[in-house]
Amino acid sequence: MAMENKQTASSRWILAALSLSVLLSSIGTSIANVSLPTLAQVFNASFQQVQWVVLAYLLAVTTMVVSVGRLGDILGRRRLLMLGVFLFTAASALCGSAPTLWFLIAARAAQGLGAAIMMALTMAFVGETVSQAKVGRAMGLLGTMSAAGTALGPSLGGLLISALGWQAIFLINLPLGLTILLLIHRYLPVDANRQPHKQTSFDVVGTFLLAATLAAYALAMTVGRGQFGWHNLALLVAAVFGLGLFLLAERRVKSPLIRLALFRHPLLRASLFMSLLVSTVMMATLVVGPFYLSRTLGLGAGWLGLVLSIGPLCAALSGIPAGRLVDGMGAHSMTRVGLIGIAAGCVLLSSIPATVGIAGYIFPIVVLTVGYALFQTANNTVVMTDIPSDQRGVISGLLNLSRNLGLITGASVMGALFTYASGMNDIAAAAPEAVATGMQITFAVAGALILLALVMAVGSRAADIRPLLAEDAS
Repeated sequence: MAMENKQTASSRWILAALSLSVLLSSIGTSIANVSLPTLAQVFNASFQQVQWVVLAYLLAVTTMVVSVGRLGDILGRRRLLMLGVFLFTAASALCGSAPTLWFLIAARAAQGLGAAIMMALTMAFVGETVSQAKVGRAMGLLGTMSAAGTALGPSLGGLLISALGWQAIFLINLPLGLTILLLIHRYLPVDANRQPHKQTSFDVVGTFLLAATLAAYALAMTVGRGQFGWHNLALLVAAVFGLGLFLLAERRVKSPLIRLALFRHPLLRASLFMSLLVSTVMMATLVVGPFYLSRTLGLGAGWLGLVLSIGPLCAALSGIPAGRLVDGMGAHSMTRVGLIGIAAGCVLLSSIPATVGIAGYIFPIVVLTVGYALFQTANNTVVMTDIPSDQRGVISGLLNLSRNLGLITGASVMGALFTYASGMNDIAAAAPEAVATGMQITFAVAGALILLALVMAVGSRAADIRPLLAEDAS
């Protein structure tokens, strides 16, 4: 009994370390946005220049999350996670003491690399340290912390800037980072001996090609502030060319960064694509919501911020209950239920007239975000439960990558669709009726995307991924 209690206490501290890692990286994603006006004034810079404080972080996370996951599989996840937390913490200190804007941007890129390591390895550790019967609850807890960090970032950042200055939004990470390091050192299991080096050499060429490809795609989707020009097209062509080179390199290398045979498995392929589609739709709520609430419903800044916080709050509160449902009723069935919830929210947003008022927006958003929390928890559980130890890092990285690519794509594509559907080049000057029409059309398309994801969920058979991995490894 004493041994069992000790193991339970240790598991709780392990989950605490992993949860705080997710919280720290999520806060880092959202906290800097609120500082951009202040930074533009402090450094006497344009908005296009200061937006790189946010973009550098996102690019580092997006381009490196798969590679660092694979590196954890080879070198050991515990030591690499400690390095990631240390890098994030040290980079936060550099951000808080940055003498110039470009120094701050470089430090944010380093901070993003640390965040990529934390994002990729936390889910990998769940499959390694938590019993299969409780994986859903653990994934739900990580989802809760991710949503809480994203929701907390802007409000916490605003308070810190007003009270202590812009440096505080970065220096606040130091005590939390040091706490996480202590928990990892004390409670996470020591890395097992790695396989022989000849079998686990790191794919440097593949890492470079994938990072360059993802960077080109991310920049194609983000530069230009919603206006797709020749530079965006050139970056998109470069991304396609880079993807071709990456696939060619992975077929020839002995120890590839990503085993392409993985994508022959219908369950994994469907899970990654569903995650991308769902993230694309979730970003639509962040793109469309502020304009609809302010232009159509006429909400002021105070009410606007309050209503926009409802979605992330619901996602945060739903994470742990979603995990219990997944453990109790099965991850595959809950994936489909979550998608149905998201689809229902999209249908409501596309059909409820503006005359219903604020309740006509809040209720669909609650339905949508609760469905999202359930889907995310279930989908992550489906993928990570049966993954062999030597592949958990790279698969976790792929899951994070699909989510990030969905967010980037959603911001660009769904934003462009919203602008086109409203019939105005400048959405800020559109009439309330035009904004309402734009929202309805945008979420009608979003609903169609979720139905596609639901078809994939139903069509992908619940197969064990391990035989395929074993076959490929042999």
